[in-house]
Amino acid sequence: MDNRFDRDTALKRTDQDLFEGRIDGGWWIVRGPNGGYIASIVLRAMTMTVADPTRHPRSMTVHYVRPPVEGPVTVRTVAERTGRTLSTVSARMEQDGKLVALALGAFSGPFGGSVEFSEIEMPDAPPPESLPLRPEREGDLPFLDRFDFRWAVGVAPLGEGGEAVSGAWIRPSEPRVADALLVAQLMDAWAPAVFSKVMPPAGVPTIDLTIHFRRSLPVPGATPDDYLLGVFRTRTAHDGFIEEDGELWTRDGLLLAQSRQLAILIPGRA
Repeated sequence: MDNRFDRDTALKRTDQDLFEGRIDGGWWIVRGPNGGYIASIVLRAMTMTVADPTRHPRSMTVHYVRPPVEGPVTVRTVAERTGRTLSTVSARMEQDGKLVALALGAFSGPFGGSVEFSEIEMPDAPPPESLPLRPEREGDLPFLDRFDFRWAVGVAPLGEGGEAVSGAWIRPSEPRVADALLVAQLMDAWAPAVFSKVMPPAGVPTIDLTIHFRRSLPVPGATPDDYLLGVFRTRTAHDGFIEEDGELWTRDGLLLAQSRQLAILIPGRA
């Protein structure tokens, strides 16, 4: 594997449903590794368990129990049911015998329904080539070096605005085609939209993240250099919790995935 994303999400199968991997410090955010990075590792274990390239990820939900530290982890999977068209798999990520994340995923081929429509529109955004790279700032988190970010929609990261909506064109710093593993990471790659409401920035640890993969991935014609547009919005904050809804689009308007996460809003210090 000559791509850092693949190296840092790699797993070794040590038993039928047991995998060994490693949490790498290069994906760190404020209190630990980025949640999308954890989701990608778990999804890799699930995909290896399904072991059927005709059954693509359609849905996964990850509950984050505790932040892991840098170092070895194990992922144990269970093929809960394998039907004629749908496979359901659960997974537990553990570190030093302690549960880190708990996940459930669904895999299938297309069902071939005759009704297709979409009432979701891709937001208007300037082309990524016309936008500046994320400016370098002292004290940046290691995770930010993993991607090429170009702010394109809503409020700028760490800016102050009205509606909590923000988005960017994103691609890996090292070229890589966007398959389901990378898309899982990208659904949690951009700065939380709630930062437009809370200044200075708050910590926003994720409780659970659900991703709906709206297409079999990678899409035909995808290239390693493609930018994808991630758009994220938060509408409610109450009792210290927020939700964030995400969409991921190709440049020509294909919706690749949708996400929702529940997170804790930790106020920053003035």
